[in-house]
Amino acid sequence: MALTLTDTNFQSEVIDSKLPVLVDFWAEWCGPCKMIGPVIEQLSAEVDGQAKVGKVNVDDARDLAVKYNVRSIPLLLFFKNGEVRDQILGTSVTKDQLKAKLLALA
Repeated sequence: MALTLTDTNFQSEVIDSKLPVLVDFWAEWCGPCKMIGPVIEQLSAEVDGQAKVGKVNVDDARDLAVKYNVRSIPLLLFFKNGEVRDQILGTSVTKDQLKAKLLALA
């Protein structure tokens, strides 16, 4: 299951992580976010131990949304060593593409 990321645990789970991390910025009211949600959950299970997958609800963590300049959702950010290395906006991506991109950072 994907991690629930908040202002409180983002530093330890993402920035300080030794593993690459995919962060999904989403919201309850976002239709496309609900479409990609199951893909994110499946990916989380598949990469367990090799990478992390987490979700940030932009309504609950506005400071993180502002910090990472989230203007549209779903926004997927790929982190390695605490830095954003890549991003994908929207839902036009497959689980295999996400997995390949994430594990390439490992």
